[in-house]
Amino acid sequence: MSPRMIGDRQPQWHPDFMVVQKFFSAALPLVFCLLISCRGPSGISLTGEEGELPGAAPLPVELAQKLGDAIAERGDEYEPRTRHLNEDGTPKFTNRLILEKSPYLAQHAHNPVNWYPWGDEAFEIAEKLNRPVLLSIGYSTCHWCHVMEHESFEDIEVARYLNGNYVAIKVDREERPDIDAIYMKAIQVMGRNGGWPLTVWLTPNRQPFFAGTYFPPRSPSPTGPPGFLETLANFQEQFDQNRRGTRQTAAEFTSQIELAMQSPTGEMTPDQIPLHEAASFFEIRFDRENGGIASGQAKFPSSFPCRFLLRYYRRTDRQNNLDMVNHTLEKMAAGGIYDHIGGGFHRYTTDRRWLFPHFEKMLYDNALLAMAYTEAYQLTQREDFARVAREILAYVARDMTSPEGGFYSATDADSLTNDGGHHEGVFFTWTLDEIESAIGKERARVFVAHYNVTKIGNFDGRNILHTTRSLEETAAELEMSEDQARAILAESRDLLYEARSQRPRPHRDEKILAAWNGLMISAYSRAARVLVDDAEHGIDYAEQATIAADFILENLQRDGRLQRSYINGHTHINAYCDDYAFTIAALIDIFEATHNPKWLDQAIRLEQVFSQYHEDTREGGFFRTSSDHESLLAREKPFRDGPLPSGNSVAAINLLRLYELTTKADYQQRADQLLGACGQQLANDPSELYEMLLALDFRTDTAKQIVIISPEIGGADVFLQALSSEFNPNHILAVATEGQHLKELGARVPLVKEKSALNGKPTAYVCEGRRCKLPTDDPNVFLEQVRKVVMLDRMPGYRLPENGNGN
Repeated sequence: MSPRMIGDRQPQWHPDFMVVQKFFSAALPLVFCLLISCRGPSGISLTGEEGELPGAAPLPVELAQKLGDAIAERGDEYEPRTRHLNEDGTPKFTNRLILEKSPYLAQHAHNPVNWYPWGDEAFEIAEKLNRPVLLSIGYSTCHWCHVMEHESFEDIEVARYLNGNYVAIKVDREERPDIDAIYMKAIQVMGRNGGWPLTVWLTPNRQPFFAGTYFPPRSPSPTGPPGFLETLANFQEQFDQNRRGTRQTAAEFTSQIELAMQSPTGEMTPDQIPLHEAASFFEIRFDRENGGIASGQAKFPSSFPCRFLLRYYRRTDRQNNLDMVNHTLEKMAAGGIYDHIGGGFHRYTTDRRWLFPHFEKMLYDNALLAMAYTEAYQLTQREDFARVAREILAYVARDMTSPEGGFYSATDADSLTNDGGHHEGVFFTWTLDEIESAIGKERARVFVAHYNVTKIGNFDGRNILHTTRSLEETAAELEMSEDQARAILAESRDLLYEARSQRPRPHRDEKILAAWNGLMISAYSRAARVLVDDAEHGIDYAEQATIAADFILENLQRDGRLQRSYINGHTHINAYCDDYAFTIAALIDIFEATHNPKWLDQAIRLEQVFSQYHEDTREGGFFRTSSDHESLLAREKPFRDGPLPSGNSVAAINLLRLYELTTKADYQQRADQLLGACGQQLANDPSELYEMLLALDFRTDTAKQIVIISPEIGGADVFLQALSSEFNPNHILAVATEGQHLKELGARVPLVKEKSALNGKPTAYVCEGRRCKLPTDDPNVFLEQVRKVVMLDRMPGYRLPENGNGN
């Protein structure tokens, strides 16, 4: 493998591989002794008949028949993902993963490795054969997972050694976040950085004794760290020669994992101090030049909590916090991390400037960023923020929505090149000649100036589009009006999108996950309230949200309980904490966007199921897995917010919103218990709980209950339009039309009862703590009532941070 080139930077090995360099210094004394006489697998004699998995025992006849039937069911159009093909194009090798639903597992179904899915069968065989287990965890759009597959899992010599000495298990981290969380914690307690692919050595009782990430197939140099093949041999030898010591080491690591994953406890009263502490943390670490968190290399949008800082600005009037958000959103939208042709954001960048992205696109990133840009637009009324939000939602509607209405998970970073190989980013990047050919030289003159296109490019001879100047500056340089430049750029983007559509597309992971769909449904629902709809792209945001929600409720439920994943008509895996929390949040959001009581009913029903199977009624909060889930090394109660919010953070907001809607005190009590359970963590490092800070902001504010009663359908629009321009995230909204709708809604939302449209006019009621201000039919008076803010206190003994220094 050659080092990866990123723009004009020097070549360097991927950071995940560098984990291996720590291997020798961090390994146990037992491993040191074994590696002194490091032996590779050469000389081991293992045989396998043609067509069988090399080094593995022949498959049982019944299983072999099932594998053959599974291939046949895919039809003549099926293209095996492997380089090991027979002359007729059929795969030489097929393993058990052909029977699995996960797209990621299916990618490995024709490796020569004798892969097993996670389950009792694999571990029972490992125990019977006295073999260690090699656990490989990844996901279908993971670039370095693909690299390791191509280099190692498609390598006959590696496969032969694995099959003859290990039991190999593949796990899709997106379908099994419970397994991923445990073994990601394993690599961390071993003192290493995690990442994917996650490669873990286990005993047959599922306990880890070593973990790494990406390994090259063989050592890159005689003096370099061991490659995958050497490492397999070394640990197999360790396991074989000192089984008792290996199991003892694994047991010690397991105890550390269990301790690290223990749920926080406490009964702390939620207060405002973590809000101040978090704001101070992000001010100090703010990158004043590029936005986001100041960092040496990789930059993730999720590491900078724009939505929290918008709320903090609202309750402190600290302009610095709003400037930080504005600058970050501007820089991200201008950078290469944003797809300027098709809309949507890539996962992260490998540089400080948001320029050189890792090109995969994740549904959850785009859902969260759509909400951030929508809220920033609502607060600032900046049309460029609204444009980005609309383009994200248009991208998802066009490219990531199934015919049934659910949202697909992700697209790959890699795509086919003209020579038939795969290369990261080739689909999204351009040469100058390609641009001129697609849009003509006259348009290209404007386009290349605005998007910094050059003949030599900035990415392996190609160009990652990005902007470093405003439209006004580009127009002035080219001596044309802004309107002319804007029109030419819009035409050019449309033409380039059509040209790009003719290229081989990156692989799309078409599994539909309940949690990630919940986030995107929320994004569309909130856009429906703020942006209303998208006439340019022909998208009704509320309709898009309701179709997706109907799909989830109809297809990802079994016996009233949510399921995690849907693919090709099949639903499987009991839902996790985030599936329930994000779906419940989405249903509340749709209720507030459409005013249909059925969505509130579904939210309340699902919350009851969630509580029954996941809630810790003694200590507060929700476990990742249900009470009837398979027994794993640990049962985690997730509180840390990463690229995805934790289920507990969103659950806290859900409980607070349901309390305000239903007035049932139990919801607020449980929310307080949940916030109290993570109180110590909030106090120690609130920056790790950016989404929980939204719940804490809601709880320490005085939430407004907004009720609008109209004598006819659509009469409330004048108030809703006014509300859309006012950033007040800590409220609930109930809109009713007099008659049957008012009666039905009043049965669910007590504040609606006995309210009416005064004098036959649409009437708004703004309430706090069940006490309502004077009802009004004037949108301006209504806005004045809504705008009242409960400012954050300057806590005794605590100095509110002034300005960040940008270091």
